[in-house]
Amino acid sequence: MSGAAESATAPPRDRLARDRKAEHIRLALDAGNQSAHSFFDDYAFEHRALPEINLADIDVSVDFLGKRLEAPILVSCMTGGTEAAGEINRNLAEAAERCLIAIGVGSQRKALEDPLQASTFQVRDLAPSVPLLANLGAVQLNYGYGIEECRAAVEMIGADALALHLNVLQEAIQPEGQTDFSGLLPKMGSIAAQLEVPVIAKEIGCGISGRTARALLEQGIRIIDTAGLGGTSWARIEARRAGDVEIGERFADWGIPTPVCIRDVASVEGLTVIGSGGIRSGVDTAKAIALGANLVGMAFPLLAPATDSADAVVEKVERIVDELRIAMLSVGVRTIDELRRVELGKRSER
Repeated sequence: MSGAAESATAPPRDRLARDRKAEHIRLALDAGNQSAHSFFDDYAFEHRALPEINLADIDVSVDFLGKRLEAPILVSCMTGGTEAAGEINRNLAEAAERCLIAIGVGSQRKALEDPLQASTFQVRDLAPSVPLLANLGAVQLNYGYGIEECRAAVEMIGADALALHLNVLQEAIQPEGQTDFSGLLPKMGSIAAQLEVPVIAKEIGCGISGRTARALLEQGIRIIDTAGLGGTSWARIEARRAGDVEIGERFADWGIPTPVCIRDVASVEGLTVIGSGGIRSGVDTAKAIALGANLVGMAFPLLAPATDSADAVVEKVERIVDELRIAMLSVGVRTIDELRRVELGKRSER
């Protein structure tokens, strides 16, 4: 961290630690902390004027973690650990169950340290039949966490998988960040080998390359969430919390654009790819799948509705699914598997 982050104008570290979850929600809702450019706008489908299919026959269902989803959507891991976060998670979970889509919770580290916070993550009663992801920071494996803590996170919420998130840039800028990322790959592999549910490796906004995906696969991790550049900027958010806006702007565009991540990771045989990072619509969803994603993750588009009600989240999800189905009709495909084989080109090439 630069000296500016430790200046007299920066909030004290103890208050930052105490308020981190609430501040993350507030700042994540600020559109100013979103990428100014949608990299999916750089890509376009070839329109089929005669698709020769019926919109009513389009099937957007997929299998994920042994369960059937009505749409290829994951409510990305977002929050937990405060009363407001608990309400958000409950609205998201209820909506996920009603729409039959997957859902993840935010980092459960706080609940492992303070069991009174566990209830803000526990939503299985509201989402009994859909895939539910537990979540811990991979870097915690260098700060005393191991298989027992990973099992505890899974058991806490009755999860179908554990997401180990990779957040190098966020931790480096975060005032209370933990920055020892050395030797994590074999430790993640050890967790994947011992844990009773699958491990998912996910970034949080800077992307995962094909090279990193291959290394993770060699460690037995077969599900990758790209979480590339193009959505929420955690560099901006943590810099604002630290009182050092300059460093946030310096790194606001750091990372691999999500479409590039998806195509690169999808080229690694044997992986399930969750495309996420700046996916805002059903059209973006269709493009992500055509680039090679098996399903997509979304956070920001669902966060504001989740502060309102489950009904508001359902309405947003249904709109996204409608847009996806219209996009599929317009390129002439009936299933998600067919959509993954559709050519998607750069706009400059059309």
